[in-house]
Parts: sequence; C-alpha cells; structure tokens
Amino acid sequence: MNSSALLRPAQRQGWTRALAVALLLGTAGCATTASGGIETADAAPGDPAAPAEAAPASAPAQPSADHVRWPAVHSAVARDPAVEARVEAILARMSLEEKVAQTIQPDIASVTPEDMRRYKFGSILNGGNSAPGNNETAPARDWLALADAFWDAAMAADWAGEKIPPIWGSDAVHGHTNVVGATIFPHNVGLGAMRNPDLIQKIGEVTAREMALTGIDWDFSPTLAVVRDDRWGRSYEGFSEDPEIVRSYAGRMVEGLQGRPGTPGFLGAGKVISSAKHFVGDGGTEGGKDQGDNPSTPEKLRDIHGAGYPPAIEAGVQAIMASFSSVRGEKTTGDRDLLTVALKEDMNFDGFVVGDWNAHGQVPGCSNTSCAAAMNAGLDMYMAPDSWRGLYDATLAQVRSGEIPQARLDEAVRRILRVKIRAGIFEKPKPSARPMAGEFNRLGSAEHRAVARQAVRESLVLLKNKNKLLPLSPKRNILVAGDGADNIAKQSGGWTITWQGTGISNKDFPNGQSIFGGIADTVKAAGGTATLSVDGSYKSKPDAAIVVFGEEPYAEFVGDRPTIEYSPADKKDLELLQRLKKAGIPVVAVFLSGRPMWVNPEINASDAFVAAFLPGSEGGGVADVLFADAAGKARNDFKGKLSYSWPKRVNQSPLNRGDANYDPLFAYGFGLTYADAGNLALLSEERPAGARTGADGVLFGRGTVPGGWSLGLREEGGPASPVTGNAGATGTGRLRVAGVDRRAQEDARRFTWSGQGWAAAQILAAQPIDLTRESNGELSLVLEYRVDGAPTAPVTIGMEGATLPLGGVLRAATVGQWASVAIPLRCFARAGVTMNRITIPFSIATAGRLALSVSDVRVASTATPLASCGQE
Repeated sequence: MNSSALLRPAQRQGWTRALAVALLLGTAGCATTASGGIETADAAPGDPAAPAEAAPASAPAQPSADHVRWPAVHSAVARDPAVEARVEAILARMSLEEKVAQTIQPDIASVTPEDMRRYKFGSILNGGNSAPGNNETAPARDWLALADAFWDAAMAADWAGEKIPPIWGSDAVHGHTNVVGATIFPHNVGLGAMRNPDLIQKIGEVTAREMALTGIDWDFSPTLAVVRDDRWGRSYEGFSEDPEIVRSYAGRMVEGLQGRPGTPGFLGAGKVISSAKHFVGDGGTEGGKDQGDNPSTPEKLRDIHGAGYPPAIEAGVQAIMASFSSVRGEKTTGDRDLLTVALKEDMNFDGFVVGDWNAHGQVPGCSNTSCAAAMNAGLDMYMAPDSWRGLYDATLAQVRSGEIPQARLDEAVRRILRVKIRAGIFEKPKPSARPMAGEFNRLGSAEHRAVARQAVRESLVLLKNKNKLLPLSPKRNILVAGDGADNIAKQSGGWTITWQGTGISNKDFPNGQSIFGGIADTVKAAGGTATLSVDGSYKSKPDAAIVVFGEEPYAEFVGDRPTIEYSPADKKDLELLQRLKKAGIPVVAVFLSGRPMWVNPEINASDAFVAAFLPGSEGGGVADVLFADAAGKARNDFKGKLSYSWPKRVNQSPLNRGDANYDPLFAYGFGLTYADAGNLALLSEERPAGARTGADGVLFGRGTVPGGWSLGLREEGGPASPVTGNAGATGTGRLRVAGVDRRAQEDARRFTWSGQGWAAAQILAAQPIDLTRESNGELSLVLEYRVDGAPTAPVTIGMEGATLPLGGVLRAATVGQWASVAIPLRCFARAGVTMNRITIPFSIATAGRLALSVSDVRVASTATPLASCGQE
C-alpha cells in the first residue's frame, strides 16, 4: 500500500478544517485551494483561476517522490457556480448514512428495490451475468420496469433532505449488449482497424440511444487500455497496441455517449454518462495477466497507457473507473498518486472515480467488505456487487471513527452529486417517463444496424489474397463452412447478453444476422448458390469455400492465454482448411478472434485470409466486402489496417511497434486492398519445443490435461499414481480408467470404482496454480459427465484437500446420458481451500461402486451452478 494512502491524525485535522471552510463558503460559490487559500469557483477546471476540486481530499499534499506530472487538462464541461451551490445545499442536508450510501454500488442480482428504499444507494449496476429476474434473455421492457422499480423505491425513501435519484450503470462495451435485440458493434480490437473517429462517435450515439430507451443512465465505456501483450484476456477491449489510435478515439466515443459539452443535448435525451476505464495500465501487465501488475516507469505509464485519458477528460467524461490491476506492485484502487494526484489534481478531473467489481478487496489490508484505504486514496464510489451490506456498515463505522475523514467522504459525495446534477438526474422523471424510454422499435433498428454494418466493413483486414481470389463472384456455387459461419454468439464474442458470451444461440439475436446469413442473401440475390456445411462436406464440388472459424467467446481473465497460438489443443479448423484445399477448392478463411494470433498453418492452408476480429451482430458486413457486384467489380474494398502487430512466431509475445528487433509477420498498419498483390510465401509452422497445450481454464478435455500435468489414481493412504496412455488402475484395482468416445475417438475417460474401498481420480497440476481471480469472479468448476453405473455410496468432488458432496447429483442423473454440473469455486474457498496455490484442482472419490465417464473438466462461467455447494 502507498504510505500516503492513509492520513496521520494531525494531517487529518488540518484537512478537515480546510473542508469546513469550503462547506461554509460553498453556497456562496467559493472553495479552498490545496494550500488553504480561498478562490471564487466561477472559472472552468483547468483555468488558472479555478481549483482542481473544492478542497481536494488528499494528504499529505505532496505526491510520492517517483510521481511524474500528468497533462494539465481543460475539460469542455465548465464548472458552473449554480451547480456547485446546489451540490453544497444538498450535501449540507444529508445524513451521514445517506452520504455513505451514495458511495456504494450494489449489483441488481443481490439488491432489491426494498433495499434501495431502506439504504438509498447512489447507484446500482448490472454485472455481466445479472439481469432482471435473473433472466439473461429478459426482454427490454423488463429492464425498463426494473429501472422504474429502483427509482420509485429511492423516491419513496425517507430522506433527511432532498431526494436523490439513483443512477444505473452497465457494461455496454460494444453496443447495449446486455439486452436482447440490441445493436451489437464490433469489439474495440476491430474498431481500431477502421481508423475512423467519426464512426466511433456515431457508435457512441447509437449505444446511448439504445441504453436510454431501457432506462439505464450510465455506460462503463470506453475502455482506453493500450494493449501491450495479446495474451491478455481483455485484448479485444482495447482499440490498439499503440496510443495514437486510443488517443484519437477516446474523446469522440465520450462525446457520442454524452453529447457535446456546451450544447443543449449534453447529457440530455438519448444520452448517458460515460466512464473511461480502467485507470490505468491494465493493458500492460506482465505476461498479459488480467488483474496483474504493470511494471512500466511513471513516464511510460503516463505516455503510453494513460494516453486516452486527457482527451476523454477534455471531452467532458464524467466518470472514470479505477483498474483492478497494479502498477509496480501497488493496486491502483488504493494508489493515491494515481487516483488523486494524477487524475484529480494534475488532470483536473472533477467527475467521480468508481471502482471495478470488488476491486477494493484486493488492496492490501482490505477485504470486499472493508476498505478505508481505497476511499482515502481517491475512490469515490465502491463497486460492491454482492459485498454492499458489509461494506456499507464498515464504511459508516470508519467515517465515524475518523479512519475515513468526514471531509474525504464529503468530497466523494460532492463529486457524485455534481455528475448527477449535470446529467439532469434530479429533474428527470422516472425512467419510463423520459424521452425515448420504451421506444423499443429503436432497439436494433435498421438505422442503428446500418452504422454497425459500416463498422464491420471498415474493420475487416485482408492479410492474404493469393492470385486475387477475392472478391468472389456471387453468381457461383459457394460452400460456407466452419463453426463460426452461422453463429452470431461466436462472431460477437464476450460481453454479449452473458458475461462470457456463452450459453446463447442465434434465436437470442432477433435483430442480428450471422456471417452465413449475409453471404446467403448476397449470393441468392445474384443468382448463385450458398450452402452451409459446418464440417465442410458437400455433394457437388463448390467453386469456392468460405471457412469461418476462430476463438470461442470469453471475457476478462477467462481469456488469458499462455501463448498466442490459435487452438493449440484442437486442430479441427486447420484440418478442415487443409481438406478443402487438398480437394482443389479455393479457400477463403474468415478468422474470428479477440486478438492477433499465431495462425501460420491456417494461413498456409488458405488462398485468402481475412482477420474479421469480433464483428458483432451484423454478419452481412462481411459479405459486403468479400463479394463482387454483377459486373465483377468490388462492391466495397478492404479499408481495415492492423492496429495490433501480427505475430510471426508462436512465442512472440509481447510484440509492439517500436520494440527493439521488431519482427512481426504483418506490421502495425498492414492491410491489403483489392489493388494490392496478396500472395505470400509459405510461412513457417515451427512451434518451440515444449510449447504448452491447452487453454487456461481447461483442466481436462479431448482426452488430455495441460502439458506437464497428469491424471492420477489414488487409494486411501497412498500416493496418486499417474496414468500414462488411455488406461490404468490403482494397485488393488479399486479404481480403473479406460478411454471412451464422446465427440471423437477416446476423447473421454470412464472411471470404474469396484466398491472394495475408497479411491479417487485426481488431476495433478505441474506447478501450483492461482484461482483467486476465478473464485472472486464467481466462476465454477464445471464437470461434463455420464453416469454409466449409479453410485452405491457417498461421492465427493474435491479441490486440493477440500471435498463437497456430489452423490445426489449423480444419483439423479439419467444413466447413459451426458450431463454437466458446476460447483462455484467460492464453495471450495469456503471449505478452506487456499485459492492462490492449488496443486490438485480436481478430484472425485467414493468407497462404493460407481461407473462414471468424464469428457471435460474446466473452470468457467456458467449460468447454472449448484447453488447449494454440492448435493448428497
């Protein structure tokens, strides 16, 4: 923890006196400066005569020795004396309990309107896996009705002074994608390839309108991470590896969401509050580890990772979200130098700082339910999705004891109130009575989808076009293959309806179109034939094949990868490309991914290769570029240019423009057009010896465990014996294992317990693994199984030394039918597992008879975990 995060008593007293002066003078339009002097508050922030904030809540006054000054930013949102006076008037009448509640943000999955009436929270949010009625595919009208319910509850509460409406925040990171029917834009990794700030602003405008019609006030967007290691699971949320694109987009997206400051439309009808995130450096963690540590120097942190924040603040962004990650070993959420000095003092940011999902709990000395250090460092609003009750009580006690100075709390509430007043929250009626609210015909409208389709066209990057195969004639017989061809969820990626973007199908996209759908429309209109065949089989040889494949959806740390090799454990897509090419069929590869990846073998097996990234709901935009018109001329040329360097070798991470010995396969800025020669020499397919197989989160799949790991069988009192090959047994034969088929030959294992005594099947990690993030992130241990012989005694599922009952689940299963069960990782944590050092991530044991086949074991997000932490 930064030693300056907490205040010594003498400092606290002096600071409190300064704030007392400010409060007395606030209604007269005056404020204290950092040095204790008094200035009039009628100048805009950043002007020489304007204080950065009325009595900045930071002490000691001097930053740490290694702090470097950040740019002095002039926000386009001028400080309004009338707004400041109103803030002070409201603040003066609030009770201490009401002030604390303004700084707490619960999630709708764990808070009710009745809780809102009782506590009067300043904000609520919906996380990636929460929705009205716990129904992730709830219709838009349910979102609006819930917004009304929380607003009504707050207005019905007993307030000490003026009633303060709440605001609802949501991760609308590529459109209003929590809501079924919304327009889904390409993820930022694709938008960066457009080099089109004007279109970025239009995307912000559409997103804001669609949010407003469901009653939601606040978007946790834009993400301004400058991604320096593509192994990071959030790479697709970053516009680029280079600050130039992030800098050019930041202010325009903010303006699209909020409107232009100084105009009547600013934060008016059809606009929402914008949050720039995650301050700062999350795109530069070592090894690309989400929630990891950024070792950058103060200068690089400012100039590279912080590049998007000055233009966002200049454009008037009203909220900034602090990062989960650390900078040089210190958690950002508890770093006063960053949250207070850099952000609020150097850059004159006068909105409020909100935390990320329980990120305050990772600050040293803190927990999810208690963290004075974060507020003292400059956090104004805790994101406390499920920890809000304990955090409210602790924060209230800490203010009463002086651990959090009253003045620091007042400053946090002052910032929140300022933003609410600027957004007109006090004047707006209930959400359903606001302009545009309930106009659900605007959700996914033709006008909005046209903006998204343009973004798809402009984000596609052509990497190879041998003998100018593209554009294709739509009059021909076209085979469309690959599991991404008719899969809107896969082409949209994570943060789409569900947190991970999984568990949904095309029916959940009533206004969307798959890539195959767009191809079929284009070809049919020209008189050709388009046939969908996921596995690439055909009756008559096609004139060309388009194969759509790529990464499965993921979000946040679930997407962290040990290398940037595409699908190291499963080469079915490569085999499909090679089979078609061997048959003499011209092959166009359309690659879906959240980052550049090592795909040399797949490029070699294709005649044309298109990096489509994650294009969202408008699959027709792909066909717009791939096909010629009736005269054989390109209807739309490729405009996309790489905003990330593309790797030549599998172990080439990190890889960024400006690196020493920079040697990419395709450099930053590369992108062919139809005028370019698109032939490539055969690329090297060599992989380094010992390259790890498997993806993070997969403990067992397709008959294998990750490289260096092992599957072990153990009898009571003895060590685990590793299984080599597909079969094995314990010393006395109590437990045997053999290969069985599920999706492919011997891609699963059948475990048979004889009933002659206790025995366990275990997965053994090569090195201790850390599942702390996964446990905090509400992930589960997921087992895909088939009961071939019902259990005759209790069965347990375990992790490390802790076990939970599973017999009830297995006895209730249909014999001979594949099923799945998910045990929340928090269940194992509660059972005593130290989640940061796990050597046995999975075990299953019984002393009775049982025949159980297992095809997959993984750590993943799932909508249907066992709520009771096991069943016997």
